[in-house]
Amino acid sequence: MPFLDLLRAVSDEELHQLSAKNPGWQLERWKDGRLMVSPRGGESGYLEALLLGQLYRWNQQRGLGLVFSSATGFKLPDGSLLSPDAAILFRDRWLGLSPEEREAFPPLAPDVDFEIRSRSQTLEELRQKARAYLANGTRVVVLLDPYTHRVEVHRQGGAEEYSDPQRIPLDPELPSFTLDAQELFL
Repeated sequence: MPFLDLLRAVSDEELHQLSAKNPGWQLERWKDGRLMVSPRGGESGYLEALLLGQLYRWNQQRGLGLVFSSATGFKLPDGSLLSPDAAILFRDRWLGLSPEEREAFPPLAPDVDFEIRSRSQTLEELRQKARAYLANGTRVVVLLDPYTHRVEVHRQGGAEEYSDPQRIPLDPELPSFTLDAQELFL
C-alpha cells in the first residue's frame, strides 16, 4: 500500500477535504497518522458493485442493518479512519449515533467488513487491515482476491481460507447470507 509521508497528522476534516479534491483515490488514515492511498481501478470497482448488490438484496429481505460502500470512512476507536470496500452496520448501532455522527465519519467499526484486493495491494496488506478492524470491534472481515480466486474470512478466533469457492455462508454474523463468490470471480 502506498503511504504518504506528511509533515503533520491530518484531521478528519482535512481528510474529508483531501478525498473530495482527489476523486478516484481512496484515502485512509492509520492509527499512527500515516495516510494510505489506494487508486481505484475498473476491476475492483466492478467487483465492489457486484458485492454491494448481494449485500443489498440480503438486507432488503432481513432489514438488519445498513450497507455501506467504499465512499464511507469509519473512524475506529483507535483513531484510524478506514474505508471498507463494502460494510454492514447493524441498525441498532446506527440508530445509536447522533445525526452529526452519522453525517461525519461514523465513530465506530462496522460489524462486517469486506475488502477487495486491487493490483496495488498485497494480500498481506489486506490482512493487516483485517487485523485493525477486528482489534476495533468488527465481527468478521472478508478478504476477496480476484486475481487468485481466494477468499479469507477473518474472525476473532482465526481465519478460514477458501480457494476458488462457489458459495461461502457468513453465519452467524450475517444470518442466512451466503457470499456468491462464483458471481464475483468470473
